[in-house]
Amino acid sequence: MKTIFTFLSLLTFALINAQDTYLQCGKIVDIESGKVLSEKTIIVSGNKIKGIENGFVTGSSSDELIDLKDKTILPGFIDMHVHIESESSPSRYLERFTKNEADVAFQSTVYAKRTLMAGFTTVRDLGGSGVNISLRDAINKGIVVGPRIFTAGKSLATTGGHADPTNGTRKDLMGDPGPNEGVVNSPEDGRKAVRQRYKDGADVIKITATGGVLSVAKNGQNPQFTLEEIKAITETAKDYGMLTAAHAHGDEGMQRAIKGGIKTIEHGTLMSEETMGLMVEYDAYMVPTLSAGKEAARLAEIPNYLPPVVAKKALEIGPKLEATFAKAYKKGVNIAFGTDSGVSPHGENAKEFIYMVKAGMPIIESLRSATITNAKLLGESKLGLIKEGFIADIIAVNANPIENVETLTNVIFVMKEGVIYKQ
Repeated sequence: MKTIFTFLSLLTFALINAQDTYLQCGKIVDIESGKVLSEKTIIVSGNKIKGIENGFVTGSSSDELIDLKDKTILPGFIDMHVHIESESSPSRYLERFTKNEADVAFQSTVYAKRTLMAGFTTVRDLGGSGVNISLRDAINKGIVVGPRIFTAGKSLATTGGHADPTNGTRKDLMGDPGPNEGVVNSPEDGRKAVRQRYKDGADVIKITATGGVLSVAKNGQNPQFTLEEIKAITETAKDYGMLTAAHAHGDEGMQRAIKGGIKTIEHGTLMSEETMGLMVEYDAYMVPTLSAGKEAARLAEIPNYLPPVVAKKALEIGPKLEATFAKAYKKGVNIAFGTDSGVSPHGENAKEFIYMVKAGMPIIESLRSATITNAKLLGESKLGLIKEGFIADIIAVNANPIENVETLTNVIFVMKEGVIYKQ
């Protein structure tokens, strides 16, 4: 009895003396209303927002006080399309044969930290070698510093299609990869591939519904899955509670993906008005990745940076993305923020806001796409807002982004789950 009493006394003492963090904020962007609130104090207890008070409030002597009186505060951003394991380089295609899994893993920790320091506290990784699953777990355990990761593990392709891991290799190295390796050629393969991703520990499913720019293959836009294959994949993913995404540049492949039940269309470069109507009808979301389009086109202009077959596609497809996005937004297509970082440099994710605004999307809508919209898609009801009871993912910038969007590229304070990583 005495032992129980002592334990309860210590627990009570610990609770009474638990340290809260008081963030004195000059301005807070209210994502829901679009208003900028002045002189507020956010009280963080543990990993959650305990409350928001008017004025600059201080707690007890045991509480931590953070002075952000001359800063603007926002919720941590969510990027729905990154590839955290890699980054564009002239040797990228050779590195498939020279890098060990451990090399990829160590490098990914650098990209993860860079992403978090840029104010992106959550990301969706849409395809790598599978290291991304281990990286997610290491971050969750506090071993590695990085954003919260929802990952597809290895994305799903068709034989010879975008994301077939043996594209561009010698015939004796190609073999015949199947569902275990993420290559699908029938509805049955599709179901098995989803279940394998679930077994591997993936959170979401990504397919490559059309050809792609950076794969060593001739066509960057042809449809690569049948409607029946896509339906088998999305139905199985739904059984396992997994959100679905489809890389798509070409229009026919996009239409099949939407009709097949895919929730987010990545890129959407050559989307027709008919397909935009389907997006609205099926409540699908476009993840525009303007950063990737611009970066791919830029790299294609550098001699010998990309293989000739890749450079040709990058010059054809990359420059078209911004105009398609502008039209889709005006047509009422749902927009979810995503960059395809890994094509563009990790840590420069916030440039996407600048490109979105330039294309005609108001900054507050762009901010919503990177917060409450993406939280909703991920099924995370306590992310994306600075609000009592929400997870304390909080960032700060020097100026009001409603008036100066470029300030978002210089995040000076980062808190994730109540822990300060940058100040």
